[in-house]
Amino acid sequence: MRVNEKILTEVGTNEWQVVVFYLGQQAFAINVDKTREILRWTGCRPVPDANPAMIGITTVRGEVLPLVDLGRYLKIDTDVELENSKIIIAEFNEIKLGFVVEGVERIYRINSDELDASLTGTFLGENSLYVIKRDDRNIILLDYERIVQTVNPSLMSQYRLDEVKAAKLTLGLGDLDRYRILVAEDSPLIRRQVIDVLADGGFHNVESVGHGKAAWDRISEEEPGHFDLLISDIEMPKMDGFALTRLVKQDDERRDMPVVIFSSIMADDIRRKAASIGAEAQITKPEIGGLVEKVCELLLERSSGKSSD
Repeated sequence: MRVNEKILTEVGTNEWQVVVFYLGQQAFAINVDKTREILRWTGCRPVPDANPAMIGITTVRGEVLPLVDLGRYLKIDTDVELENSKIIIAEFNEIKLGFVVEGVERIYRINSDELDASLTGTFLGENSLYVIKRDDRNIILLDYERIVQTVNPSLMSQYRLDEVKAAKLTLGLGDLDRYRILVAEDSPLIRRQVIDVLADGGFHNVESVGHGKAAWDRISEEEPGHFDLLISDIEMPKMDGFALTRLVKQDDERRDMPVVIFSSIMADDIRRKAASIGAEAQITKPEIGGLVEKVCELLLERSSGKSSD
């Protein structure tokens, strides 16, 4: 089954779609934009010295892909044999892989305000971001970026910036602490990594929030011009990155603040949507070097524009 019959939604309406699957008695979800296709069991070949949850590699249409058993990773007991399981082929953060699950249910359209993060990091643990309440049950939306980095720790090194490169990128910006940057990112892990890499680049006046509504509240309660730049994820509760960007660009006093969309899903249609609502840049995770480079470029343009006024 190819996941290509997406229900079209207007940009900035906070609506997106998820594929619901199950492990044991629990339902989980993954964003449709992260999902490429759903397959029957393809078989796999083991990989030595891998994380226990990475059960091997498989070949799909001539492409070799790693397979991560989500049930094993989450320590969920299952009676379903691998031969009867399903594989969700996902692509995000410039990585393509297969998630092994018991079965796949259907695609749901949801609204960002349906995502409940009240139990995140406590009872739900660090691998879960939200609970979606639907059809008298709780569907858990996992932090797939964290899962992939845990299974393959070498990916974490991509969220580091070389000091020499950082110095070259920031040349001409003067005192970097005078720039105020706001980061809207729902994943605690990625949020921390973005803050750290900005600090590696010399930017220490950085504020972060966990969703788009909190970002807009901070932007709108401050005087116009308080924040010099906004970095925003797309998938977030209460208000997604597209809706947030639209609000910024529709505000006459704040529309000149550059917005960088920094997301794990950056297909051509996502880039077009981001551009259509006025985002100045779209960077795919984990292009950290590209993120800092674009931040410096936009801040330099903004500073030059202000000095010429």
